[in-house]
Amino acid sequence: MHSPLFEQIYAECSKLEQYLEEARQFCDLGKVADYIPELTHANCSMIGLSLLDTNNKNIQLGEYSIPFTLQSISKVLTLILALMDHGEDVVFEYVGMEPTGDVYNSMLKLELVPPGKPFNPLINAGAIVITSLIKGDTPALKYERISNFVKELCGRTNISYNEKVYASEKLTADRNRSLAYFLKDVGVLKGNVDEHLDVYFKQCAIEVTCHDLSRIGMLLANQGVDPITKKEIFPARYAQIASTFMVTCGMYNESGEFAIQVGFPAKSGVSGGIIGFVPHQFGIGVIGPALNDKGNSIGGLHLLKQISKQFKLSIF
Repeated sequence: MHSPLFEQIYAECSKLEQYLEEARQFCDLGKVADYIPELTHANCSMIGLSLLDTNNKNIQLGEYSIPFTLQSISKVLTLILALMDHGEDVVFEYVGMEPTGDVYNSMLKLELVPPGKPFNPLINAGAIVITSLIKGDTPALKYERISNFVKELCGRTNISYNEKVYASEKLTADRNRSLAYFLKDVGVLKGNVDEHLDVYFKQCAIEVTCHDLSRIGMLLANQGVDPITKKEIFPARYAQIASTFMVTCGMYNESGEFAIQVGFPAKSGVSGGIIGFVPHQFGIGVIGPALNDKGNSIGGLHLLKQISKQFKLSIF
């Protein structure tokens, strides 16, 4: 049986179409990320939506099939993989569990709060440390494990990283290099900085679609279990940890406002993607490359606010 909530949304798809077109109008108020030059080529007015319930029933609207790069959404996935590799005791020796209230690439708290341990895994400093923890004897093997995990989560094998976005990000990543070398200096980041960053840039450049995000969200909603095959992709405990970080830190320094106005776990990326889910119900994938001043999809935020309000999706 499908969930009554999803069936209600499915029956009122015309409302979703209305909200999507309203959200498209907001895209003119934002701008695409320009600190990674390759991302400036994205279509500012593009917006897409995919919902996938735990019985594999799908709703797809707008430009849902156009690929885009994961960017910071990848941080949730590498966190889960690092937890699977090492367990939470080890992982949280290197990163904290608290929101910062700062922008995602800030160095401020690293310098003010000894011993320089990143506050959480979803800011850039924390995510770089998490990537360094992924098992693999070489950068290539680390990336291969991340790539294979993403493929399993998405349920398809034809997934790779966008070489132009990867090269563009690598060329302009002075802030991330600064973060990484600071972490190396204080002993939080072990090993070769450039090798860890290379893996990090590649994971951020992995290309997905809205449907892929909605499937990953659906797995999080279903506590890591593929409801069709009944296979456990990742443990329920790690789904819980990831979900909590998504609520407290997933939308950068707009996470509190998102929790109040939308009210379910979500994570954004500067390519304009947003992944979210309603626990035990369905996953959500959104793309809208035009960003607000916090780095979140301006059209995607409007769309999710309207959908949450209409169908009472908040978990709070």
